[in-house]
Amino acid sequence: MPLHPAPRAERPEAILIAGPTASGKSALAAALALHHGGLVVNTDSMQVYADLRILSARPNADETARLPHRLYGHVDGAVNYSAGHFAREAAELLRVLDGRLPIFVGGTGLYFRSLEEGLSDLPPVPNAVRTEIRRRAEGRPTEALHADLAACDPAGAAKLRPSDRARVMRALEILAATGRPIAAFHGARVPGPLAGRRLRRIFLAPDRGTLRARIDARFRAMIAHGALDEADALRRRRLDPMLPVMRAHGVPGLIAHLDGGIDLDEAIRRGQADTRRYAKRQFTWFRHQVGAEWRWLDPDAALAEFA
Repeated sequence: MPLHPAPRAERPEAILIAGPTASGKSALAAALALHHGGLVVNTDSMQVYADLRILSARPNADETARLPHRLYGHVDGAVNYSAGHFAREAAELLRVLDGRLPIFVGGTGLYFRSLEEGLSDLPPVPNAVRTEIRRRAEGRPTEALHADLAACDPAGAAKLRPSDRARVMRALEILAATGRPIAAFHGARVPGPLAGRRLRRIFLAPDRGTLRARIDARFRAMIAHGALDEADALRRRRLDPMLPVMRAHGVPGLIAHLDGGIDLDEAIRRGQADTRRYAKRQFTWFRHQVGAEWRWLDPDAALAEFA
């Protein structure tokens, strides 16, 4: 998608800043918050977790002391936090802003979608059903689970990548809990808390080579600043490996290293490669899932324009 300017518009009711990991979103959000007297609202699925201060690149204490930040680090790693949780918390936050401009910043596409379009009204899955599905899945490759889903729900399976374990598991859980495919619930949507509001939408699109270098350098910096201790704390909790916090970029490889399975250099290479693949998926998702109302900007150009 080409980078393009847009004419100045009247003051928005909220600003949305998306982009791949390590693209400079937080710096732009802080500049805008300072300029408008606003507050920064996390829109990233990993930065919600208290357990992932370093590995999620959460704003540090100096940054949060300088500006109000919301929905950061407030969820325990044992919680399977979802886009639905985020949408409800964002809606509550919007009700108590007291005139401040909210600046939503992050890289999780479904969170941004939930703000405007809302989410499918999926039924809750009883804990007993979830536990049983995960027990059956333990030790089995994701491709085999995808084949199980295809046998019962071929249309639903066709829409999912055979390697996307989280979504394959979710579809299996819904099927087991209700006897109906997950697509049966996709028609029912509740509008998002920003539906119909005047918004400014920005997607930061850095040069790909520059982004890859930044991702690799940032992951090494995380190691230097205590990421290994953070992963070890999660390891000692013995949480369900399917929880989002346990699948955060870098966590599986660092835990494998701590367990003696691989050396640290290999764990770092895995974390870097996983993060680069995720950045590529973020580009792809936003390119195909959002409309022309989003401005695609180089990070330096965005800072020069808005700071």
